[in-house]
Amino acid sequence: MKLHHIFVLLFPLTAFFSSCASPGSPDGGPYDETPPKVVGSSPQYGQLNSSKKKIEIFFDEFVRLENASEKVVVSPPQLNAPDISSSGKRIMVQLQDSLKTNTTYTVDFSDAIVDNNEGNPLGNYTFVFSTGQKADSMEVSGRVLNAQNLEPIKGILVGLHSDTTDTAFQKKPFLRVARTNSTGDFIIKGVAPGKYRAYALQDVDGTFTFSQKSEMIAFMQKPFHTGSFADTRPDTIWRDSTHIDSVHVTHFTHYTPDNLVLLAFLESHQERHLLKTERPSPDHFDVFFTAPTNVTPKIKGINFDSEKTLVLNRSIGNDTLSYWIKDTTLIHQDTLTAAYTYMQTDSAGILAERTDTLNFISKISYAKHLKWQKENERKWQKEQDKLKKKGMPYQTKMPDVPLELVFNGTTTIAPDENLTFETKEPIANIDTSHIHLLLRKDSVYTPAPFLLRQHPLSLFQATIFSEWRPKQEYKLLIDSGAIKGIYGHLSKKQQLTINVPSLDSYSSLFINLKGIADSTAIVELLDNSDKPVRKVRSNKGRAEFYFVKPGHYYVRLFIDKNGNGIWDPGDFEHDITPEETYYYPTQLNLRALWDVEQDWDFRAMPLTRQKPIQITKQKPDKGKTIRKRNAEREKNRH
Repeated sequence: MKLHHIFVLLFPLTAFFSSCASPGSPDGGPYDETPPKVVGSSPQYGQLNSSKKKIEIFFDEFVRLENASEKVVVSPPQLNAPDISSSGKRIMVQLQDSLKTNTTYTVDFSDAIVDNNEGNPLGNYTFVFSTGQKADSMEVSGRVLNAQNLEPIKGILVGLHSDTTDTAFQKKPFLRVARTNSTGDFIIKGVAPGKYRAYALQDVDGTFTFSQKSEMIAFMQKPFHTGSFADTRPDTIWRDSTHIDSVHVTHFTHYTPDNLVLLAFLESHQERHLLKTERPSPDHFDVFFTAPTNVTPKIKGINFDSEKTLVLNRSIGNDTLSYWIKDTTLIHQDTLTAAYTYMQTDSAGILAERTDTLNFISKISYAKHLKWQKENERKWQKEQDKLKKKGMPYQTKMPDVPLELVFNGTTTIAPDENLTFETKEPIANIDTSHIHLLLRKDSVYTPAPFLLRQHPLSLFQATIFSEWRPKQEYKLLIDSGAIKGIYGHLSKKQQLTINVPSLDSYSSLFINLKGIADSTAIVELLDNSDKPVRKVRSNKGRAEFYFVKPGHYYVRLFIDKNGNGIWDPGDFEHDITPEETYYYPTQLNLRALWDVEQDWDFRAMPLTRQKPIQITKQKPDKGKTIRKRNAEREKNRH
């Protein structure tokens, strides 16, 4: 009898602990697969004449926010960031800016709201209220792409101005804003009917204006009008993956424009200033600038003769310059002082000449450099002494370090390629009489003509040009001392075999460009990482690629409006848009012995659909969906 009572008492306790099992456990009942629902708010959704700066949204279950700082956007834009938080079954938004009169406010949460347990998404949700007697409901949508490579830009700000003058973008905060998602798409909500200009802005300082040259921007030259019309779309309900249960027609309001394309870029004419100087080793010093210019700086040594002792290695835009010291006695001097004259942007935003006195102090003192040198000599001598004691051949004089030549890539080259080599020390002299190029004919090597030229900017690079005949073998012979560095180091004797494959090993590609008959288009052949491997200028609307290695390629072109051979961004101040860029929408497979003729109407397809997904780096984020774990569990049980 007592045992019976004990059983009765224990059973409820067992049932109680069982009911407290974790919701994620298969024994704890079905998983929660219901997204949270909004059950109320303060102020009410769509409320008019509201004066509340604190917004509270209530749900039927516990909720949380994911990446609120990145996803939640308040419009009109807030100069003082609002406080956004969640607690239990509610979300709070505390606006810090004063409310504007007769204005529609939207808080776009995107997909940031999920339930607390299973992370079921509410879906794209926007809260709306108005401080006036009406709530504006128009929408403007589109996509932001990188102007140079048509990559979707994620997280950039998109804004509207009803003031369509050019100065509004720089002087007034946006009226309405949105932020792009992972595909570069945006929807600006709560827009009043009217005329607008659209902009994109990588807002560095949070002013909602284009205030810094370092900010990526996009702008539309022409304004547009908002509009709407009644529209329908079919909504299909699927019974399973292969059977349609029913099709319903949904009526909705279609807002326009819904296909804006904003092409974002970073202006190239950033302010030019001296960024830094450094002397990483005693033999050279470097000067860095924030932007390029076509004017090469001038240097005048104060405690040394710069004209006789320096050689310059520079970038094409004079934004990186390296000065190498020819005089080995001057290398011993740890501090070099010079008057340096260069172009810098002044307070009026104009490039003007400026002269500074600069000190170039070596990070490695000559004493330390000499110590390292003596240590190397000591190690070498120790090794030679060991060899001598063992009765093995040894050296009595430490050999000079040779000038090493590094050739580009493989020694198999196409007929239209050339052979380039680089050195680790600036080249002082090349004696071409000690360089020989031989062509093999019937097992006999005969001299072949060639031309050797040093790179016009680089002190370290030279190229050997020749008529490389298909299906032939060449031999390059470099005698000892043929190439001399500025510190007296000499190249060692070297021999290189060069093979030129037969024409059967290559493919040819000819692209006929529709809608362009001149030579302004530059067409690029791209690899699988979206990098150019070949580039040609069109000729009367035709681009020709010869000696292409077989493989899979993509094609891009840009309209070279100024004829400088490179893609140029836009200039907002002068109302210049970036040079147009287009992608051939599919991959091209080029095979050996093939001559591929391809027509391309590059303006026929919208820009948003041109770039192949295979080479698009900004992939779409994986959409949030209900996981349907109950169905998975039932399936696993059977």
